[in-house]
Parts: sequence; structure tokens; C-alpha cells
Amino acid sequence: MNIEQQAKEKIETIVFSATKKNYQCSNIEKKQYNFEATITKEKQKIKVLVYFGKKGVRTVLQGNTDSKLYKEIQLLVSDNFFLPFREEEVKEFYSDYIGTDETGKGDYFGPLVICGMYVDPKTQVFLQNIGVRDSKELTDMQINKIAKQIRKEYPDNFDIILISPQKYNKLYEKFQNVNKLLDWAHSKSIENLLEKFDCKTVITDQFSKVKLTISSNTNFSKINFIQTPKAERFIGVAAASILARAAMNNWFDRKEKEGYNLLKGASSKVKERAIEIVKRYGKDKLESLVKLHFKTTGQIIKEV
Repeated sequence: MNIEQQAKEKIETIVFSATKKNYQCSNIEKKQYNFEATITKEKQKIKVLVYFGKKGVRTVLQGNTDSKLYKEIQLLVSDNFFLPFREEEVKEFYSDYIGTDETGKGDYFGPLVICGMYVDPKTQVFLQNIGVRDSKELTDMQINKIAKQIRKEYPDNFDIILISPQKYNKLYEKFQNVNKLLDWAHSKSIENLLEKFDCKTVITDQFSKVKLTISSNTNFSKINFIQTPKAERFIGVAAASILARAAMNNWFDRKEKEGYNLLKGASSKVKERAIEIVKRYGKDKLESLVKLHFKTTGQIIKEV
């Protein structure tokens, strides 16, 4: 990792940590010699600048040094540069299994991504050593880095189903229900892995109380299908979550290179960005970038 990447990871981690503590944070901006972002609480503002150069990475705070916010951010910066990898021993209950998870379900822009990951004891140790844990506790840079290591070391152990917005909208017309669509995608990923690996357990992060369709398939009657909330506590599911998030990040990065600065989530800012796209490129372009069944679509049509 070069010095500029180190600086970017540092400020991403600071902003991520500040957001988790309910501070308001601006988007990170890249300047010639630094990255910067503004952290706000009530009417107070502190600017965080992370410089990169021959002397290494240097963090500077700009704002009222006597303010409570300044002292809070100073403490956050000094104590929480990087999210620590889990120190406790990972205790798995199954020697080998397939874990599955998804991402993008709540994002108006972008694909729905489902990933399955096969792990055995050796894989579990590797995943623990590279810092795999619930992707919601990681910055995008950390996710991309860990995913790259997984893909390099175990290129055949995972199966990713990336459903582009165009395909998602067609599938939604067919299923008329997000959970049914998720069921189809999780089942497909699991089936693809079961063709390669002889394991008896599948663990899925629960998105519905209805059993997966694949669990009723007589060809897989001897497999123990487990659907449980917070399944990321199993390292195989956590790895699947990271790989899915990395695939979604890549999609957003590609769109940015194409000139579309899209946002994740379904906030008012996301709606504003969608309206901008309709005004500039037309409704057809919007339909290729979003999940049309969201209420946001109806609101946009009324306003444009």
C-alpha cells in the first residue's frame, strides 16, 4: 500500500468511526497533497485533513481547539485510527459449511449482490488471520482489501450472484416480492457451490421466516440448512458478506468512471441525485441504475 492509499484508509476509518458515534460527516475530498472531510455536531464543525508525502502520513484538525467537539475528535483520531481485527478466538460449530449473505437490498441505486462462501477449518483460520468480520464494521477500503485477499487465496470457494438494476427490475416483475427474489438468488449460489463441495451444512443470514426453496429439493435432503439472524458471527457468512460488498463497491466505482456519481442508501440526497440524472439523461437512464419498485421512483416521477 503506497503512502496515498494509507492516507485515504486513515481518513475513511476516522469518518467511519465518527459516523458510528452519530457525528455528521461530509464526503471525503481529495486535494493535491491530502484528503479532507468535515465532522459536524450541532453547530460546531471540525475539519480533518490527512496529508501524504515524503515524510509519511500526517493528520491535522482545523477548528476551535477549545471546543468540546475538537477534543472529542482529537481523542477519536488518536485512539481509533484503525478498527482492530477481532482478537478473540473464532469458535465455529461446524468443521465445514457454506455461508451466504447479501447486500444492496436497501440501496436505491445499484445491484443486489448475493454471495456464498465455502469454508473448512483451514479456510476459517485464514479468514480470521486477515481480519474477516461483519462487513458493517469495516470501511469500504478495508472490505476491498480483505476481499482481494480472499479472491487470491481461495478463488474457487465462493459464488457471487450480482443482479444488475436492469435484471433486478425484470426479476421483481416476476417475483413481485424482494424476499422471493432473495430466496432464488441465495438458492442459486448455494446450488452452484454444492456442485463443487461435498458439505452437509449451509448457514444463511436470515432475511425471511420462510425456508429457502433449495432446502425442499430432494437432491439436498441430507443437508442441514440453517437460517439465523446475525449470521455474520459465523466467519464463512462474514466472508460472504465482505465479498458481496466488494462486488457492489466495484459496480459503483465503474459507474463513477462512466461519469455517474451515485450514492448508496435511500436518503433524500439519493433522491436528489436521481432527479439530477433524470433531468440530465432521461428516465431510461435512471431505470438502468435503480431498483424501480422503491417508493422513491414514484416521488421522482411526480417532481420531474
